[in-house]
Amino acid sequence: MAGKTLPENASLGQLRAQAKELRRACSGGNPAALARVRAVRPHAEPGAELPLREAQFVIAREYGFDGWRELVEAAVKQQSGGRDLHRWFAVELNNGTWDVLDAGLSEDSPREEREQALCAAYASTYHWMQAGTVVNHGRGEYLIASVAVAVGELDTAARHAARCAELIAAHPAAFTDWDAAFAAEALARVASRSGAPDAAELKAEAARLAEAVAGDEDRRICLERLAAEPW
Repeated sequence: MAGKTLPENASLGQLRAQAKELRRACSGGNPAALARVRAVRPHAEPGAELPLREAQFVIAREYGFDGWRELVEAAVKQQSGGRDLHRWFAVELNNGTWDVLDAGLSEDSPREEREQALCAAYASTYHWMQAGTVVNHGRGEYLIASVAVAVGELDTAARHAARCAELIAAHPAAFTDWDAAFAAEALARVASRSGAPDAAELKAEAARLAEAVAGDEDRRICLERLAAEPW
């Protein structure tokens, strides 16, 4: 199935945005969006919530590719020539993983989605360790911890939340105030999910650090993250 041609300036960010837009339109009952899904998935349930991976599959098929992976490969070949591939993959994998987290990744998500999200978080962090700074590494550790706690892998989450905090403690001048707030949130979230006796104390410390973030927008994001499930 091919309805349109991949533009020369296509980016994964644009393609992900198209998938999220399709997903939102389907959730709102948009007839044109629902028709696009049925053209690719004739047996899709009309009232069912469209998973992000299904929206991505529809976008891929509309561009004439067998699936999202093939579409991503084509975009990578087109856009990454001559650039630092470690940095390129680090950014794309990071952004894609946060898209999945923001779409509601949880212990109830399909197994494949949970596994792919955790592997992508690890891959992003690996690429940052090759091409980035200690700050990129620390934020990668936070991403792994966030995915792991979302899917219920608490031992994994605990290790990476602790590593994130360790990197910040070792290089305090390199990190921002919101990095410290996020690290504290990750530690508190793992403690809460694990039933640790100091969970309430850790959450209070995370809230204190979030409230103390200097930038208004950064503070808002930290507080929103702190309020998000699962706890």
